[in-house]
Amino acid sequence: MNTATHDLVAPPARGARAALALAALGVVYGDIGTSPLYALRECLSPAHGVTLTPAAVLGILSLIFWALTLVVTVKYVVFVLRADHDGEGGIMALQALARHAVDAPGWRRLLPLVAAMGLTGSAMFYGDSLITPAISVMSAVEGLNVVTPVFEPYVVPLTLVILAGLFAVQKLGTGAVGKVFGPVMLLWFAVLALLGLWHIADAPQVLQALSPAWAGAFLADHPAQSLAVLGSVFLAVTGGEALYADMGHFGARAIRQAWFFVALPALVLNYFGQGALVLKDPSAIDNPFYRLLPSWGVLPMVVLAAAATVIASQAVISGAFSLTAQAIRMGYLPRLRIVQTSGQAMGQIYLPAVNGLLVLGVLALVLGFRSSSALSSAYGIAVSVTMVTTSVLAALVALRLWRWPPAAVLAGATVFVVIDMLFVVANSLKIAEGGWLPLAVAALVMGVFTTWAKGRRLIHERSAPDRIELRPFVAALAGDAVHRVNGTSVFLTADPDYVPHALLHNLKHNQVLHQRVIILQVRTADMPRVPPAQRLQVQDLGGGFLEVVATHGFMEPPDVPEFMKLLSYQRGIGLETMNTSFFISRETVGTARLQGITRARQAVFAWLHRNAGRASDWFMLPPNRVVEFGRRP
Repeated sequence: MNTATHDLVAPPARGARAALALAALGVVYGDIGTSPLYALRECLSPAHGVTLTPAAVLGILSLIFWALTLVVTVKYVVFVLRADHDGEGGIMALQALARHAVDAPGWRRLLPLVAAMGLTGSAMFYGDSLITPAISVMSAVEGLNVVTPVFEPYVVPLTLVILAGLFAVQKLGTGAVGKVFGPVMLLWFAVLALLGLWHIADAPQVLQALSPAWAGAFLADHPAQSLAVLGSVFLAVTGGEALYADMGHFGARAIRQAWFFVALPALVLNYFGQGALVLKDPSAIDNPFYRLLPSWGVLPMVVLAAAATVIASQAVISGAFSLTAQAIRMGYLPRLRIVQTSGQAMGQIYLPAVNGLLVLGVLALVLGFRSSSALSSAYGIAVSVTMVTTSVLAALVALRLWRWPPAAVLAGATVFVVIDMLFVVANSLKIAEGGWLPLAVAALVMGVFTTWAKGRRLIHERSAPDRIELRPFVAALAGDAVHRVNGTSVFLTADPDYVPHALLHNLKHNQVLHQRVIILQVRTADMPRVPPAQRLQVQDLGGGFLEVVATHGFMEPPDVPEFMKLLSYQRGIGLETMNTSFFISRETVGTARLQGITRARQAVFAWLHRNAGRASDWFMLPPNRVVEFGRRP
């Protein structure tokens, strides 16, 4: 997942490292940090058909501990965090790295596979972003039932109110709220650790579960139930993929420090504390997390848990905004309105359309499932598939870019892929009970990704015969008495080798050209950010024409006015905003049949095209300086 706050970057002062790790604790570990609310409870559920013996409890605890160790610590913290793409992480950045890795003779046949895996992982994230807020907040509010059953009718309404409030404040940005994320999560993890230590002291034999022998014995003794239990064990590691996704915001060092010194010890202690409680009092399996507390501490803990789950939800919501913006810039989604919520932090964005879809989906989930236990059946399958794609893509990067020994890469990748696939199979048992939901969401998103990309390609191909090459056109203009007016005109185009349709329409209808004409193509690079020195490619075509290719990273907005300022600075051209006009074309997709796409997908593409945001807004053009021409390709 790609979560929020690009302003949380490493300050130069050494003394700020602890503050950075604290900030990482708040944003990165909100999801996995709230898993103790429900993970062990679901593992111990009588529905799995496992008799609650001390050996079974120790075996399940051992499975959780070693899942955290192998999947989160070894795979993500130790290895995957090495795969930074200009400091950025996440499935899109990893896909870009893998594309570089296989872009060589003998390997290029893997490019479609790399693209498909990256898109699959991205699509799966949207299913996760629906379920995480619902299950996290609901599991926190369900603590009220431990106080008294009188609260039970109010759990769902209160959950709906909290979630509706969370989505309502998204337009304000996460900057102010983000400042308290770290301290709140530090308090949360401290309470988790203290509660765990308290109960471990009462039943220290629970520490035997640190041995993998107990996990192996459980799997051997319960072959029929093991897959179902593993599906619940996986709940303890959901959110682990955020470690990599947020690397660009905090750096690998801060994320590792927060994990090893705070998050991991607190999680292990709390899970073992819950296990110790169940060993002493088997009736505590109804809600072992809240049963850790004395009666007077339940209500304060519900408040703290609600705050922690809101933070966990904020991380995936912001991640959905970031991932959507990246997908738009890479050509997989139509333009959507993006609101910058911070003047300093580029990564703090808000997408009203995405926010609206998420809130409708999350509230529908709460009303449909009505309990965190029911929601747990839908949770996990999307994350486990994303983890498989991460393992495979990271292996390609290690083999081709890092030049690690092939035998070592193969051995490591095999171990991690086997573990990931085991969790995929385990979670697939829950498809009929709700696991179909994130898969359906992912399939829908994947369909939109591929339909938009293919539709755009077919439209471009259909208009190709009508295009006029730019250089002969400019040369021909030199002999024509075309009236030239003062100022600069910027014509945006998808292909700088051909005359933009807006330029042809302007000549046809207005019969004038500006003294300086800039043919501008904006490209998205396969990297998060592009240095200013590499951002512009400029060719002087003569006759006052300049061909400019402006390149930005997939984490950067396509800010055309900024490109023009850079052009003016680098080339010594006096470009004044009030003397510059921007010309764009707006295509209208008609009913004419597109070859190579089904009628249903063409209808979807046409709908997406009609509802796409305006190019002038996307390229951040000044509204009073834009001229737009319509055309039907």
